Amino acid sequence: MKNLKRIFIYTFLSLAALVSIFPFLWMLVSITNKSVDVTQGRLLPGSHLVENMKTLFETVDIIPALTNSAIIAVITTLLTLLLASLAGYGFEIHRSKGKDIVFNILLLSMMIPFAAIMVPLYRMFGSISDTAPLFGIDSLAAVILPTATTAFFIFFFRQNTKMFPKDLVEAGRIDGLSEIGVFFRIYMPTMKTTYAAAAIISFMNSWNNYLWPLVILQSPEKRTIPLLISNLGSSYSPDYGVIMSAIVIATLPTALVFFLMQKHFVAGMMGSVKG
Repeated sequence: MKNLKRIFIYTFLSLAALVSIFPFLWMLVSITNKSVDVTQGRLLPGSHLVENMKTLFETVDIIPALTNSAIIAVITTLLTLLLASLAGYGFEIHRSKGKDIVFNILLLSMMIPFAAIMVPLYRMFGSISDTAPLFGIDSLAAVILPTATTAFFIFFFRQNTKMFPKDLVEAGRIDGLSEIGVFFRIYMPTMKTTYAAAAIISFMNSWNNYLWPLVILQSPEKRTIPLLISNLGSSYSPDYGVIMSAIVIATLPTALVFFLMQKHFVAGMMGSVKG
């Protein structure tokens, strides 16, 4: 009976793993085939990898799109880590009567879909386009600022801060550290796994963001990699071998970030659950 149960579990896990990894494997196979082979569902590797990559870099401005996505993702992630951790630290460490009310309002904001606030956001950035073009419509800053931090990340850091030893804060204050000094010299090094987990989530969300950049960015030279891939797929006769090549290249940065910080990510997520 025990062996039968084990066989069932391993069979189920193997099927689940196959279903999860098959799209990625098919994508890797597709970049080696012609467009017609991809549309026919060919599952065997071909000999057109170099040709697809050459066509991609010669006919598509993928380098500027990758650069724009990298700038947006890196700056957004850094701002998210700083602002959300400051807010989470303040909500948990410092006590006040109205703190929970403000925090509950922040949590309620998570119920509002982003699509519902796109028009007000667009009008707001449009109103400052003439006076501050660097922060107006068709600027990278307009993509970054609305997503610099969210209620989710503030909640995430506050939950993890519940695990933070409060005695370290008091010890830092006794040693003469200011509140900023306690935050940067004690809190941040201690909570590095939380920062790693938040960095992965923020980077992936920013790198894959499609809807808001589609609305706010208008110049072709400022479009991000998701917008570029979308344009490739909407052409009259899309070359699916080239599209798959672009998707693989776009996937590499997020995969690299995740695998480099995987251990810290798991530890940070477990910390938030325990909190």
